[in-house]
Amino acid sequence: MTATVDQVVVGVPDPRLRPFVGRYLGYREYAPRPLVRREVAGAFVVVILGWGAPLDVVDPRAASRGAYRVDSFVAGPFDAYCTTSTVGVGLGVQLLLTPPAARRILGVPLGELANRAVAVERLPDAWLDRLRGRLAEAPDWPRRFALLDGAIGARLAATRPVDPRLGRAWRRLAGTGGRVGIGELADELGWSRRHLAVRFRQELGLAPKTTGRLLRFQRAYAAVGRSLAVPAPTPDEAGGEDRLGRPGGWAEFAVECGYYDQSHLIRDFGEFAGATPAALASSGSHSSNPG
Repeated sequence: MTATVDQVVVGVPDPRLRPFVGRYLGYREYAPRPLVRREVAGAFVVVILGWGAPLDVVDPRAASRGAYRVDSFVAGPFDAYCTTSTVGVGLGVQLLLTPPAARRILGVPLGELANRAVAVERLPDAWLDRLRGRLAEAPDWPRRFALLDGAIGARLAATRPVDPRLGRAWRRLAGTGGRVGIGELADELGWSRRHLAVRFRQELGLAPKTTGRLLRFQRAYAAVGRSLAVPAPTPDEAGGEDRLGRPGGWAEFAVECGYYDQSHLIRDFGEFAGATPAALASSGSHSSNPG
């Protein structure tokens, strides 16, 4: 069963906030029957501030990690896929934050949020819950986005940046698509590998090695998603190419995405998306998370 997306509105944050928040995504979506989505893993933090139909966020590995009957929640970095389910009219705003931005804006060490979805009213500070109420009362999207600007700007003014060495570690991982070695990264920071792993996991949610794997996967997953926007060729047109149009098929695609071989690509897709890349491409199925 699919949902009808009645409205999607993209808001551009104040220029001073764009290093922390790339965009605001407002939405109105109608699911007349129960709608279940598989959400891929990712080295990012999802913030949903909603005022419509509630939903469940379920981690198949452990029920206690999910959030149930919530309209607003924060999901920390996840190292496996989860599912969401809802029925009715969903209304809200979605933000995707990098771990350093989320650590500062939320004011919570992401080690407390990793592999968890938490209703906003259960967070230590109630500012997100109050903001959700103000967003629901606002008459239109421009005023909602202005409220977000004001609230996030106030948070940034009141909180301290993350340790600059952790910020550097994140930028190196993100800039290389997770391809920098953890030993090399630790040497650059003047830390031991162990100290880097402990501090990174505590403040930014997951171990740096896992984060690197997720960043590499996100690039591959996004490439598969872009391919779904292009009509698949017929067998005659394909000339032996895969769904992505590469003569070398998935093996070549794996190498382009930074994988040692195709088997490592398939392993990560199974773990982080719950399906092989070929299955996703052939079915046209893609998570609402960007990967």
